[in-house]
Amino acid sequence: MAGHRLDPIDRKILAELQADGRMTNVELAKRVGISAPPCLRRVRALEEQGFIKGYHADVDARELGFEVQVFVMVGLQSQAESDLRAFEGRCRDWPLVRECHMLNGEVDFILKCAAPDLSTFQSFLTGQLLTAPNVASVKTSLVIRGAKDEPGVPFDVLEERLSRSA
Repeated sequence: MAGHRLDPIDRKILAELQADGRMTNVELAKRVGISAPPCLRRVRALEEQGFIKGYHADVDARELGFEVQVFVMVGLQSQAESDLRAFEGRCRDWPLVRECHMLNGEVDFILKCAAPDLSTFQSFLTGQLLTAPNVASVKTSLVIRGAKDEPGVPFDVLEERLSRSA
């Protein structure tokens, strides 16, 4: 299991930074129970090893005028690896697509899209997504409201799992 590569202090550092990526190194060190210099070395090592992929602000989409959020289920005509990669590349180029995940089952991809209004989303849907090469089917679901939006991973579940296997 990947969590075994990390010691408990590294996991605490990751949990704290996931909860608050803006905290100072001094505050982080205090929370995880070590001094600031080794804490900073550990954070840099976690970044270099790819455990920390970046730091982001959690912006309020509605406050910024993005009133429409849509989940889009996409079926492709061909699931050849080159066709899957081509579709993923197009998704990375479309600004309204905020997330793109390949699935197994009857749907090949699910996209999470954000748009300022329904008209903008409809223009994207009809002018770009539906006309994209290899797209066979598209189903959309408009988000009415969100009940939970937790980024990252549940560190408490990881710690419980590790304690059982020790």
